[in-house]
Amino acid sequence: MENIENLRKDYSLAQLDEENIDKDPFKQFEKWFNQALDSKLLEPNAMAIATSVNDKPSVRMVLLKGFSEKGFIFYTNYDSHKGKSLLNNHNVALTFFWSELQRQVRIEGRAEKISQEKSTEYFHSRPRGSQLGAASSPQSQIITREELENNYETLDKAHENSEIPKPENWGGFLVVPETIEFWQGRSSRLHDRIFFRKENGFWNFVRLAP
Repeated sequence: MENIENLRKDYSLAQLDEENIDKDPFKQFEKWFNQALDSKLLEPNAMAIATSVNDKPSVRMVLLKGFSEKGFIFYTNYDSHKGKSLLNNHNVALTFFWSELQRQVRIEGRAEKISQEKSTEYFHSRPRGSQLGAASSPQSQIITREELENNYETLDKAHENSEIPKPENWGGFLVVPETIEFWQGRSSRLHDRIFFRKENGFWNFVRLAP
């Protein structure tokens, strides 16, 4: 096996300067996200989400399902580990890493539930299989594969000719950012880091040392 200590890559695809970054971090995120889409990256909306309860951090990958100047939306089971964590401690961090573009976006803020109406609308926009999977899985609870598949088949048969109801404990979170950092890989590890913080209702940015 190759020595892990020797694994490294020099970055030289692009640069990020104070002069060319959008002064609105949401517009800058939209620009980068669209470029990730145009580059045909595998799941460019995949993001790591970190939560903490009683000073014990936990991180996992989820999919971004919407964003605006209000924040970033994802969906989950509210009784899952991350759901309970966010309801107990609203502080949250997100990270997008688009390795092919040598870019990373870090977001820190607070999570709040979105409306049941919006959650229901999104739930019923999903493929039937995804609806069944979400409704039949007691997420984060101990279960056998047989039990999980039986739950799915039972629910599928019960609603063979009817709409699958959205579970009451399933819905979306909106992550309202307080800071957003854009990272662009550069040669010799002199990476660009532009850090936005919202203060008194306005976004200000500075450059951070890599």
